Amino acid sequence: MHGSPDLPIDGLAPLESAESGDLSFLSHPKYQSLLSASRAGCVIVSPQMKAVAQARGACIVVDQPYLYFARVTQLWKRRIAPSERARIHASAMIEEGATIHPEASIGPLCVVERGACIGAGTILKSRVTVGEDCVIGERCILHAGVVIGADGFGFAPNEGAWEKIEQLGAVRIGNDVEIGANTCIDRGALQDTVIEDGVKLDNLIQVGHNVRIGKHTAMAGCVGIAGSAVIGAHCTVGGGAVILGHLTVADHVNISAASVVTRSILKPGHYTGMFPIDDNASWEKNAATLRQLHTLRDRIRALENTIKTEKKS
Repeated sequence: MHGSPDLPIDGLAPLESAESGDLSFLSHPKYQSLLSASRAGCVIVSPQMKAVAQARGACIVVDQPYLYFARVTQLWKRRIAPSERARIHASAMIEEGATIHPEASIGPLCVVERGACIGAGTILKSRVTVGEDCVIGERCILHAGVVIGADGFGFAPNEGAWEKIEQLGAVRIGNDVEIGANTCIDRGALQDTVIEDGVKLDNLIQVGHNVRIGKHTAMAGCVGIAGSAVIGAHCTVGGGAVILGHLTVADHVNISAASVVTRSILKPGHYTGMFPIDDNASWEKNAATLRQLHTLRDRIRALENTIKTEKKS
């Protein structure tokens, strides 16, 4: 800490909108100009930014400003938390045979079906549904509208119609998992769908039946994962990306936003599969060219073969 320890802090705010009573942070040197102009009462910075921060006023210097700020937000949330309230909201519906740990919290209009198990410290926000026999570990947060254990999408063709395949598995979620609003995780067809410890899922994500997601993997909003895909540990998946079914993604894989994963990825790394955005006229021209790539490839091969023949003669 550099500056007066008696400085009152009334709130947390970004650099550009902070006032004299706010605590803010700088996580990347490219925002240094915002730091110099900020009116924040105190800022959290790395050692590299110490001199600049001290020139403008009070600061806290730490090796990982973003991580430090994250922990400050946790402290702040605890300080402003509402007074003690009912562990299970009066409007929640808990079926007979469900197990709710005494330290879990069930919000308004939640449904927990028979055989489901909710671990210690886990919080279900409003309108969360946990299907029968699904298991949720400790210290998890499920935001509004999450559905755990709906039927997977399984149908067998039958003379032009569809015959339902009953989904007989469940969903198993580990500890310290956070799931964003309106995300759906389907139950397995025979074996369980599995979400391992520390996974972070954003809003509006679809996880198909029998998917497995490894420890501490994080996915942004609107990701779609088709059935029986296996995602490794410590992966990141950008918003709107799609992973097709029955594929394997190794540990430590980073998938860019809006990518479509059509094959297994067996080595760590950063992967991107998308058509760059362009004005519509240019995009249509490029799309027309793409449709001719197969023909162009054949013509090039024929030309190469002709050249080789001529050289031999």
